[in-house]
Amino acid sequence: MPSTTPRRSADRPAGTAQPDWPAIARSLDGFGYAKTGPLLDGSACEDLMASYDRDIFRSRVIMQRHGFGQGEYKYFAAPLPDAVARLREGLYPPLAAIANAWVPALGLPTLFPDRLADLQALCARHGQRKPTPLLLRYQAGDYNCLHQDLYGEVVFPLQLTIALSRPGRDYEGGEFVLVEQRPRLQSRAEVVRIEQGEAVIFATRQRPVQGSRGTYRVNLRHGVSRVTRGLRFTLGIIFHDAA
Repeated sequence: MPSTTPRRSADRPAGTAQPDWPAIARSLDGFGYAKTGPLLDGSACEDLMASYDRDIFRSRVIMQRHGFGQGEYKYFAAPLPDAVARLREGLYPPLAAIANAWVPALGLPTLFPDRLADLQALCARHGQRKPTPLLLRYQAGDYNCLHQDLYGEVVFPLQLTIALSRPGRDYEGGEFVLVEQRPRLQSRAEVVRIEQGEAVIFATRQRPVQGSRGTYRVNLRHGVSRVTRGLRFTLGIIFHDAA
């Protein structure tokens, strides 16, 4: 399966890591997910968590009301906070290069644009105009059922979740879970721990897999295991907008 090495990197706070894009591309190709190392420092994480009670969101979702699990999340309104907008705009180009290497194997009709603004324009032409980045809050006993974040006809193949809280200190449990549904085989699960400021990048709906008879597609769903103690905040960055 072909792979493309992305050229651009995301803007990042001082003291955070430069993502290793070739390694990220290999992990996404091999497993459907990749960890980035820290993208946000502790101060930026604290600022985002503190913003949860501010009037900067377009909607609030109580998960148990919809059968999504237990806990809640809020979608940011436009314009996005600067830190979120910088991450979304900076991470998109290298991820678009990876996504475009997947396009033939996924059977998608066209390549994705190189710039986030052009993807947003494509979404708008399909009636998808609402921003999709969100803050998620889980307390003890909360969890998120396996799901996919689709929102409309235009779906970018990759998204990410950034840990804002500190696992093992601010909360216990609450691991990121990714389940791969393989044709004619039993499903395979990955359980991923991400540290404060670190992201896990993962396939939104499908990923290509190289088999003995060529490339085939597998479906993926993601969720969060039950939080057993404390308070867990994460930032979700989805690149396609919602209808």
